[in-house]
Amino acid sequence: MIIVIAKFRVIVGALAFLVMALGVQPASAQQPTMVNPQASAVKEGQLFDELNRISGRCTVPDQKACTIEQPAGRDWRHFHQVTLRWIGGLVIIGTLAVLMVFYLWRGMVKIESGRSGRAIVRFNGFERFVHWMTATCFIILALSGLNITFGKPLLLPLIGPESFTAWSQLAKYAHNYLSFPFTIGVFLIFLIWIAGNIPNRVDVEWLKRGGGIVGHDHPPAYRFNAGQKMIYWIVVLGGTAVAVSGYVLMFPFYGTDIGSMQVAQIAHAIVAVLFVAAMIGHIYIGTVGMEGAFEAMGTGTVDLNWAKEHHNLWLEEEQARTGPNETQRQPAITPAE
Repeated sequence: MIIVIAKFRVIVGALAFLVMALGVQPASAQQPTMVNPQASAVKEGQLFDELNRISGRCTVPDQKACTIEQPAGRDWRHFHQVTLRWIGGLVIIGTLAVLMVFYLWRGMVKIESGRSGRAIVRFNGFERFVHWMTATCFIILALSGLNITFGKPLLLPLIGPESFTAWSQLAKYAHNYLSFPFTIGVFLIFLIWIAGNIPNRVDVEWLKRGGGIVGHDHPPAYRFNAGQKMIYWIVVLGGTAVAVSGYVLMFPFYGTDIGSMQVAQIAHAIVAVLFVAAMIGHIYIGTVGMEGAFEAMGTGTVDLNWAKEHHNLWLEEEQARTGPNETQRQPAITPAE
């Protein structure tokens, strides 16, 4: 009996070993012997995208945080820290240099026939409110935005880390919240002045004659000349571009990924820098560049002779509509020098 039991154990052990041997196959037998390079499983683009990418596993809900570094991120950082500073510096400093040279050569554009002492309304109170609201927001947005690019290398060494941190935090909140009234202002500017800023043949003649900048020429113009129409469309289109790209950055990853966010930041920065340069030129013309120009948005009225020299067609329309005597006595004004 003992011999029978021993033989049975041997037979059972042999069968178990055979089953195990048949169940374990070489790893090569589990894989296809040939790889189809056209198969959908082979994605070379995905392999290249993973090149030089540093990522891992994380427990936060946003799995994008698991990627610590990627090639596109390094390119964006180089643009933000190097390329944008060169673009912004050249554009803004170059604009200031050109305007300075132009002022030294041309000086202030004077009212050639002198002040008449009579004024005509050019902008009403609502128009001036919209202009100054938008302009004030723009200046603060420009300064706080330039701080992101130039603050660390220029301002931080001057005021120290603590003051720079406090200023940057304040600038961030101001930049975010003032974007809303700025956007409203751009939209209102578009609505209230669109009728007078459609290009026409008079603008072509104005451009051919250089806007009267060279010499003492005064080409005809309606309420807005070609130069002012350019500023109008820069404000409308540029303001829309910085607003849209800025809101994408303020509310990230709503229908966007990291690549889209980087593109939005690059577009926002480049358009904003060009916008700032254009507004510097606008501020120059409206202050020290032309006598009597600031009064249009300051008091809402301009001298009659100023209107004759710079916007004669508009003056003719206004006098035909209200009568030639519908002007008001203008107090004596000392022109800015």
